[in-house]
Parts: sequence; C-alpha cells; structure tokens
Amino acid sequence: MTRMTTRHEVDDATLASSSGATSVAHRWFVARELGIVLALSLLVVVTAAVNPRFLSAQSIKDLLLGFTILAIVAVGQAVVIITRNVDLSVGSVLGLSAFATGSFFLASPEAPIPLALVVGTLLGAACGIVNGALIAAARVPALVVTLGTLYVFRGIDYTWAKGRQINAADMPAGFLRMGTATVLGVPVLTLFAVAVVVAAGFYLRSYRSGRELYAIGSDPDAARLSGIPVGRRVFAAFVTSGALAGLAGVLYAARFGTLDANAGLGSELNVVAAVVVGGVAIFGGSGSVYGAALGAVLLTTIGAALPVLGVTPFWQGAAVGALLLAAIGLDRALAVRVATRLRGRKARGD
Repeated sequence: MTRMTTRHEVDDATLASSSGATSVAHRWFVARELGIVLALSLLVVVTAAVNPRFLSAQSIKDLLLGFTILAIVAVGQAVVIITRNVDLSVGSVLGLSAFATGSFFLASPEAPIPLALVVGTLLGAACGIVNGALIAAARVPALVVTLGTLYVFRGIDYTWAKGRQINAADMPAGFLRMGTATVLGVPVLTLFAVAVVVAAGFYLRSYRSGRELYAIGSDPDAARLSGIPVGRRVFAAFVTSGALAGLAGVLYAARFGTLDANAGLGSELNVVAAVVVGGVAIFGGSGSVYGAALGAVLLTTIGAALPVLGVTPFWQGAAVGALLLAAIGLDRALAVRVATRLRGRKARGD
C-alpha cells in the first residue's frame, strides 16, 4: 500500500540530503574560526610587544566595549546572510533607535531602563518588518530593498532630529552608568552581546526553524519545493536583524550619551565585513553567529592595534578590505569544493 509522505518527512529529507555538504562546510568553517582566533592572538601579542599598555585593564575594557555594538548587529546580519540575503539598513536602524532612545528619556526622564530597551528593540523590529514584508511577500531583492530603506530610515532620523543634538546631561544617570558599568571586570554592555550570541547560536543549532534557514541559503528553490515556508523564515530573519540593530541603538545611546542623526552612519559596511570575515558565507547556507562575533572582535582589534603599530588610517581600511576579499574568495572555493564532492558521491551512487 502506498503511503503519503508528510511535509515534515519532506523537510527532513531536504535537510538530510545536504548533510554531506553541510558536514564538509561545517568542518571547514570551524577551522576558519580557529584561524581567526589564532590571527587575533598573534595581532594582540605583536601589538603588546610594541606597546605593553595595549593589554592594560582599561585598554581591554575599551576593546570589549568597542566590539559589543558591532557584534550584536553582526549576529542579526549573520542570520540574514545565512538565508542568502543581506540587510544594508542596519546602520540606519541603529541610528534611528539611538536617537529614539534619547528622545524617549527627554520626554520621560523617570522611565525604567528596561522599558527603553524594549522600545528601542521594538522600533528596530518594526523596521525589520518593513524590510521583511517587501522582500518575502513582494519578492523584491534584499539588496535593493535594504539599500532603499537605508536612506528612508536615515531620512526619518534626520527629519526627526532637525539638526538637534541630545547630550549626556539630558539622559538619566543610571542609564549612562549602564554604558560604563562592569561585572567582575567585564562591561555590562559586553554581557548583552554574549547573551545575544549564545541565544542566537543555540536557536540556529537546536531548532528546526533555525536549521531551515541554512537549507534556504543553500538552495531557496529546493527548500520551497520541499515545503519549508521560505517567505516566513526570511521575514523572521529580517525582523531579527532589525530588532538586534534596535537593541544595539539603545546600547549605543548608553555608551556614548551624546546623540544626533549621524549615529551609526556607515556602520552597515563594517557589519557585513565582520560577518563575512567571521566565516558566514556571503552566498548563504554556511557559517555561524559565533564566527560573526569573532569577526567583530577581529575588526575591532585591528582598528585599535594598527594605530599603535604606526599604521596610517588608509592602510587600516585596506587591511579590512583585503580580509573581506580573502573571505569571499575562500567562500567561493569552498562552494566549488562542496559541489565537486557532491557530484562525485552522486556518480558513485552514495
């Protein structure tokens, strides 16, 4: 008797069919993440040898604070890139959320800090809903949509600000203390980043909907044919990216205090660079949020170390660009290698 195949069985078959490629890619990207750790360690050792103060308690605290905001936004960007999309609006969402946080405290100085975190995150999620709806429902390319909303959200920020600046004196002291406070020597803001990275990594690894994001990035058409709700998953990825950018905007306000409409301007390029350098394939389907966070740490450390080594700002940008090009080249080489291996397995009938 013929038995009908259920949707979950089809999903399992789709995920299992790419297990060989995923296994190869996973081993390769784990090795790549270890390579980032080694490169980071070498950079720190060399810089500390030139200037021992680079490893002082204050310098380490500054490095941790420096990578925090970039890492949080990079986690959301990684979730999007895994689905073979990109979100170029995250810098504008961060800036809009940061200015909204300052305006919120101007209007309600006694408001609790957790409420500000919720408001900023929800504002970012609303921006993500706009992106996700246009991309998932209208089937408009993500590059086009988010490039447009980059300017739209920034324009809203400029219109709202009207050239005004919100100063640290205008915000509650408790909120500003959160930007500098530490727990056992670790900045509170860094603990936010660690919590976001661990939660996102657990979700992507442990939940079916998280694993389906990789299937979508590997082959969107096959994922759709197998019954995976591609539109809903992509929509959720953009909402996540927007929400995390909104959260990062609140933390940006806590750290810097002084806010205007230029907060986060141009940061989207650093975010994409951190994600790709951290091992998330720009072609989708591979990588992890842990690698994206490591990429954020590496780029932040490069920015802090190269001036100590006497490298000019031009070469700092060139170094990041070279890392980005190398990462994309390695991603492409991996894709070709995985495809070749899969063709060989099919030829052998495995």
